[in-house]
Amino acid sequence: MAPTLFGASGNPRVRRVQAAAALAGVEINFSAVDMKAGEHKSEEFVKKNPLQYLPFLEDGDLQIGESAAIAEYLAASGANSTLIPTDAKDLARAHQWTNFGDQSIFARVSVANYMIANRIPYTKPAYTAVVDILLDQLTHLDTVLLDRTFLVGERITIADVIVGSAAAYALSSHVHVGLHDKIPNVVRYVNTYVNHPKLASIYSDYKFAESAPSYTPPAKEQKAKAPKAETPAAPKAEKKPKAKEVEEDDEEPLVPEEPKVKNPLDDLPKSAFNLEEWKRQYSNLDTRSEALPWFYEKFDNDGFSIWRCDFKYNEELTQVFMSSNQVGGFFNRLEASRKYLFGSVGVLGKANDSIITGALILRGKDVEPVVNVAPDWESYAFKKLDLENADDKKFFEGAMAWDLEVDGKAWADGKNFK
Repeated sequence: MAPTLFGASGNPRVRRVQAAAALAGVEINFSAVDMKAGEHKSEEFVKKNPLQYLPFLEDGDLQIGESAAIAEYLAASGANSTLIPTDAKDLARAHQWTNFGDQSIFARVSVANYMIANRIPYTKPAYTAVVDILLDQLTHLDTVLLDRTFLVGERITIADVIVGSAAAYALSSHVHVGLHDKIPNVVRYVNTYVNHPKLASIYSDYKFAESAPSYTPPAKEQKAKAPKAETPAAPKAEKKPKAKEVEEDDEEPLVPEEPKVKNPLDDLPKSAFNLEEWKRQYSNLDTRSEALPWFYEKFDNDGFSIWRCDFKYNEELTQVFMSSNQVGGFFNRLEASRKYLFGSVGVLGKANDSIITGALILRGKDVEPVVNVAPDWESYAFKKLDLENADDKKFFEGAMAWDLEVDGKAWADGKNFK
């Protein structure tokens, strides 16, 4: 029986999975889920999908979420599929791009969407900053695509399914046509992707955004009007509150009470350790010989802390690439803590015998305020590391350098949160 995909019709993550199936020649059934009606929270559905994320795939005894993981599973399932590179180096390149597509593009589009939809507090500077970062990432991609049609090799791969769907999502929402002159190669790439003969029907209604989406503040409750029996002076007195209402309209329209909730991490004493600079050093320098010495020289042990992160349910892990995509999904959901956090987490071992573990560098001395923005953070165990302890330091350095080995299990794949 063909696998069944559950999700919302037209959703960009659903389209991503459908694209992978179409390109791999894998037949799938689609079951539309009405999220507004809460169908994904029904008792029957939650038993199969406890995280309640969509899309969700059921294929016999396999039940998985995370669109990238589903897409890669289907891409690998096609009898004659060439979506998954067989060369180890090309496979690593593909995983690099799937990570980029989800973390650098898709996650930021989602944050911008949540602001416009009033699901998280909106301010114009914050929204603009998110879109600017998104455009900056697309500009990097544009440079790579200058002399390439596809990201890995000369044919479409899983990398293009993930990055193509993410870029298409961005260009249909917040990166409007007025910005296209900054990323002409990305525009070409998206056009190539959505018009691929096997994908044209999936993206038949796809359109570039003509302009930036407009923000509509949440409706305010109307106060009951005073009875007409009041003296003539009363209406004049009531005109004063109207001035207040205008002031409120001019204020940044936030979700009620959210503005009063300040992240306690912002109140910590200023630190000399620059986390963003560390991220740049880590990205551009050799980890062991250059980046780590820089880190040890600059690290502020009073303002930051280092934690070991372990997935609690390793017995449920199967394929390495699926576990790696799970880490990527966890990192996506940590987006709101990006300025407080750096992470290097990997999959150690082999198929059906692996663990997820790694290290986090975070602001403050408590892990919870940083990681609890991810709904599934309690699926991980966290232990504070002491770099004065030889074993803790060895673990930390191995996680940073991606050569960590635990109980005979060697590093197989990993993700960075930066």
